[in-house]
Amino acid sequence: MLCATNNALSCPRHLVLILGDQLDAKSAAFDGFDPKHDAVWMAEVAEESTHVWSHQARIALFLAAMRHFRDALRQRSFIVHYRALNDALNAGSLAKELTAIIRRLGPQKLIVIQPGEWRVEQALKNAAQGLGMELEIRPDRHFLSSREEFAAHAKGRKQLRMEFFYREMRRKHDVLMDGDQPVGGAWNFDSENRESFGKGGPGEVRPPVSFPPDEITREVLALVKKRFAKHPGGLAHFDWPVTPDQARLALLDFIKHRLPSFGKYEDAMWSSGGGRCAHSYLFHSRLSAAMNLKLLDPREVIAAAAEAYRKGHAPLASVEGFIRQILGWREFVRGIYWHFMPGYRELNALNAHEPLPDFYWTGKTEMNCLREAIGQTLEFGYAHHIQRLMVTGLFSLLLGVKPQAVHEWYLAMYVDAVEWVELPNTLGMSQHGDGGIMASKPYAASGKYIQRMSNYCDGCRFDPAKSTGENACPFTTLYWDFLLRHEQFLAKNQRMAMQLKNLARLDAPKRKAIQQQATQVRAACCPSTAAV
Repeated sequence: MLCATNNALSCPRHLVLILGDQLDAKSAAFDGFDPKHDAVWMAEVAEESTHVWSHQARIALFLAAMRHFRDALRQRSFIVHYRALNDALNAGSLAKELTAIIRRLGPQKLIVIQPGEWRVEQALKNAAQGLGMELEIRPDRHFLSSREEFAAHAKGRKQLRMEFFYREMRRKHDVLMDGDQPVGGAWNFDSENRESFGKGGPGEVRPPVSFPPDEITREVLALVKKRFAKHPGGLAHFDWPVTPDQARLALLDFIKHRLPSFGKYEDAMWSSGGGRCAHSYLFHSRLSAAMNLKLLDPREVIAAAAEAYRKGHAPLASVEGFIRQILGWREFVRGIYWHFMPGYRELNALNAHEPLPDFYWTGKTEMNCLREAIGQTLEFGYAHHIQRLMVTGLFSLLLGVKPQAVHEWYLAMYVDAVEWVELPNTLGMSQHGDGGIMASKPYAASGKYIQRMSNYCDGCRFDPAKSTGENACPFTTLYWDFLLRHEQFLAKNQRMAMQLKNLARLDAPKRKAIQQQATQVRAACCPSTAAV
């Protein structure tokens, strides 16, 4: 029932819905906001932590950031109707909580920024419609490209490629441009980036700035530890930025201490054999979580990196490589997500149906690279893009795991995971489940790639040069088996020509031996399905 008069506390004109990944005080949701007549609604609900079995650190980051944002709004005299997770009346889902607050307050209209997940957007629409309530969904201007702009870019194109989209974005936003040409005469500098550390390793790496939990965050950590004790991961190392001020400090720390070496070593991996922290982050920014929760504006990040180049603090190759991740990939994957959802989530171009091995949840495996990458993920809720793409993602691709299972694991395990960014990167780029919408070829490689880019193979009982035999590397075995299983499909892709040419050199006995060994690897990884 609508109120006769508008009061922000008991009967608001507009009820602004703020989701856990929309913590932006400059959001379009607040355009025209009047603290005397309008109110904010936020809710912590168990469903958002259990629809995938979320890492404890991921849950804690969302809740801690939400509570800090709530308090910041209240300091501006905003009325915030906030449902805490441990409130006895908590109904457990966004839809149920929204229904309850609408019935209690009777606002004239609901306002929300475009959610980061199709499922959530549909749930809010259905809840509002069920009560005959107007729901205004406003564009999310945090991003540099709107859904409509991406749709215009995609219209009429047979293929969508990030490189062409990225060039458009560089021109449109005048980033690293010299008139109408890219600074330095090239659009990217991959040839100068992506080196390995070599046998000497990275040396001493300065760890990123840390943010010890304050009272609000400590309360969240205690709640998560108690309520989600059976969820994966832990909270011992929780030190993520949970406010805009902390996020800006994290940005400045990265620009000063790690950006100069970022590009050169962005694909390198290294294990220090314990005390993982600095070698887990290496020269990466650790800013994706803050940006994805909207604590940090990507324009500010891009500007800071470009300024570092202009001042001579960081080389162009590093700066361009970093900016491409934000202005290129980040915007591109969001466009892909909304352009192709909801059907995108169910794509399975390679007809992969193996279950995800149990060791993805425990880290207990003989394969040292997977033990390192998964162990780090469990410990911190973090792994950089090559650990995700070319270790955990590569193995599931080669094994033939159902891409939806891989997607749900990534969405659950990483603190920066929001579906708009995680799904295209996982199902599309990593697993090639979309058949080439996201990436022009499958990211398939043998164990030799991991050996070249890390020290993970040192001391591992498996030999990345061997595809068969007792000490054969499962990655290498499965790599050749992957090419064999999908030879006809891959033959249509010119970028796979060299790999298929190498495959053609294998004689029939070698092919059979590889396939037999691959069957053994699958049986060891997924024993519950071995007899099916």
